[in-house]
Amino acid sequence: MLVEFFYELRDAGLKPSVTEFLTLLEALDAHVAGMSVTQFYHLARASLIKDEALFDRFDQVFAHYFEGIAALPLDPETVIPQEWLDKRGELELSEEQKAEIEALGGWDKLMETLKQRLEEQGERHQGGNKWIGTAGRSPFGAFGFNPEGIRIGQDRSRHRRAVKVWDKREFADLDGDREIGTRNIKMALRRLRRFAREGAADELDLEATIRGTARNAGHLDLVMRPERRNAVKLLVFFDVGGSMDDHVAVCESLFSAVRAEFQHLEYFYFHNFPYEGLWRDNARRRSERFDTHEICHTFDHEYRAIFVGDATMSPYEIAYPGGSVEHWNAESGQVWLRRLLDAFPHAVWLNPEPRQRWAYTPSIQMTRELMDDRMYELTPNGLDAAVAELSG
Repeated sequence: MLVEFFYELRDAGLKPSVTEFLTLLEALDAHVAGMSVTQFYHLARASLIKDEALFDRFDQVFAHYFEGIAALPLDPETVIPQEWLDKRGELELSEEQKAEIEALGGWDKLMETLKQRLEEQGERHQGGNKWIGTAGRSPFGAFGFNPEGIRIGQDRSRHRRAVKVWDKREFADLDGDREIGTRNIKMALRRLRRFAREGAADELDLEATIRGTARNAGHLDLVMRPERRNAVKLLVFFDVGGSMDDHVAVCESLFSAVRAEFQHLEYFYFHNFPYEGLWRDNARRRSERFDTHEICHTFDHEYRAIFVGDATMSPYEIAYPGGSVEHWNAESGQVWLRRLLDAFPHAVWLNPEPRQRWAYTPSIQMTRELMDDRMYELTPNGLDAAVAELSG
């Protein structure tokens, strides 16, 4: 059974070795994973996958091969009955009808009203403009419409207007083996390279060896030198999940390019906007976070920073404490972005959304202002301009 799984992983380009597969079998014989599917998943991934950038591809193969085997779900701390949120038809409105629906009137009012609804509501509701439910005009629920609301129990965004999202959502890491889609993008990044010889002297310097041997009257004088490497240090912060799902392909292309071009590379993920914690592995983003303060003090000011995201979100996520759609942030997103920019003054923001849409999205305008207008399109021309900014 597992031999076929092994070959399916190799067919997907993951290429686990026979030794790694035998290690997995030995661990199973020793009952390391017990009878738990979840423990077997983590054991198999740890045994067979060497690069965390390939975890998402492993997850896809694992889910396909072991289809039908599911782990027990974890109950959230506060449970809204699923029958309240079952999809019973989606609300479809014309633009004129959408314009007639009014927002509650600000962040504080929205949160206060949600608290009241949770205390008052005792049964499932569909339609209408007040209760938590489905296919209605209420600010709370799923598969309806409101210009400013809290999405609850809906697997993905429809209108991208949610101020906050009440869901446990999983994001996928970017795949570093994806081939670059546009050669111009890779060529643009190469302009950021600055070569230097650093580290141990482990490369033969042929010209110096010839000169030294000649000076020694033919006695061989080997001269070694450090390898010539790209000395530029790069930090990349990737927005993942939500509206960024539309831009995974181009972000994976960028990810592959920076990994190929820069030896001194560090990368982190965030969702919508950077806050007090960032992460390296989306599967462990709740348990293994990196304190943003520590990131600011771990890497020196020589690092160039690139933020990659569509900057498309509720303005509350940038301007308000508690504005994050996924957790309660004690300090606003703009405070954390300013701290990162203070730590890494050579920074740009790459936006995969076309420039012509920027003027119509308030959150993009706010982000551009915070970045001192150092926002560029994630296109070859945009990268040329971004690289020129970082090289200054």
